[in-house]
Amino acid sequence: MSLLSSLRELNHEQRHTVMASFLGWTLDAFDYFLLTLVIVAIAKEFDVGNTEVTFALTLTLAARPLGALIFGRLADRYGRRPILMLDVILFSLFELATAFSTSLAMLLVLRFLFGVAMGGEWGIGASLAMESIPPKSRGLVSGLLQSGYPCGFFLAALVNWLLVDHIGWRGLFVVGTLPALLVLYIRRKVPESPVWQAGQHARGRVGVREAMHGHWKLFAYMIVLMCAFNAFSHGSQDMYHTFEEVNLHLPTGSGTAFLLVALLNLGALAGGLYFGAWSEKAGRRRAMIVAALLAIPVIPLWTHGGSLLLLGIGAFLIQVMVQGAWGVVPTHLNELSPDAVRGTLPGFAYQLGNLLAAGTATAQTWIAQRHGGDFAFAMALWIAVVAVVLAVLVWLGPEARGVGFGKAES
Repeated sequence: MSLLSSLRELNHEQRHTVMASFLGWTLDAFDYFLLTLVIVAIAKEFDVGNTEVTFALTLTLAARPLGALIFGRLADRYGRRPILMLDVILFSLFELATAFSTSLAMLLVLRFLFGVAMGGEWGIGASLAMESIPPKSRGLVSGLLQSGYPCGFFLAALVNWLLVDHIGWRGLFVVGTLPALLVLYIRRKVPESPVWQAGQHARGRVGVREAMHGHWKLFAYMIVLMCAFNAFSHGSQDMYHTFEEVNLHLPTGSGTAFLLVALLNLGALAGGLYFGAWSEKAGRRRAMIVAALLAIPVIPLWTHGGSLLLLGIGAFLIQVMVQGAWGVVPTHLNELSPDAVRGTLPGFAYQLGNLLAAGTATAQTWIAQRHGGDFAFAMALWIAVVAVVLAVLVWLGPEARGVGFGKAES
């Protein structure tokens, strides 16, 4: 089943829900990745090292579990739709405030607050979409939703390329307030999750302990799994532009630097869609394992290609595999989660995994500094190890492909 035919089978409201969830994650990632593209510029303005600025990324990732818990519980209690709108407004406001940072300390505080708001979006958007579509469409839609992440990265790189020389890094964060407009679309076009509405009538309000009875081991497994997934994605993306600047000597606003990032994100888009769709036939675990392991032979092209052509091919292929594995995650986590806490559990487990992997950018910078500033070595080593760990964790875990929402044990 192709993506277009799958989307045609959705009704009008379901398509709007999928689109809103996709745009939410796209614009969320857009706001996050703007910082990764201007690390060097911020370090120069505040007269600090790159490592000090990358700590802002660590704080953002570390704050996301708090946001996932807060907004997830609110979404399980008051509905996915209104809390998703609140969440988008908040992370847009904190993005705007970042533009007016007067010191590194202020910037770090604002990026922590941004992380809290950002933490709620993924889980709520994914549960709203997955609960609103037929089970047979989940794999394809999962890949589409996760493709919003590289689309956001691509948009951030595009805006940086076109505007950074004219408006500076502060101006980029002002542009980053545009996601707030998504609230108007959600308010007009997106209905509440039918599974959540049915659950409110059937169960009433269920506490976390009651809903999670018998599922705590699964929750722990999901956290560890998402730690590996986040180390995989952030390890392949967050320091890539710094690698371009430091090791490839490409200026931050150059067309060549943008081209490589564009290829990287086109690969991510293709991988998420392909492996998400393939997981409907091959199974969730098999699709994720194959994608993770296929990343390993691509590493030499990605970091040591030796020419623009080979580096571009490597950037494309590495993200086919990284985001190919990730393309299965939204449906996989939602299918494993009990109905009563689906607004909370996938996003909270995801963001706790982020917390455990929050030092990825800083760790890669540390490794690079101890090898003569070689980010190619640091990223290659990181991804090779994480790919193997991720494949093993997926192989050891459960799968619930096609489970009926609203019917599963909760």
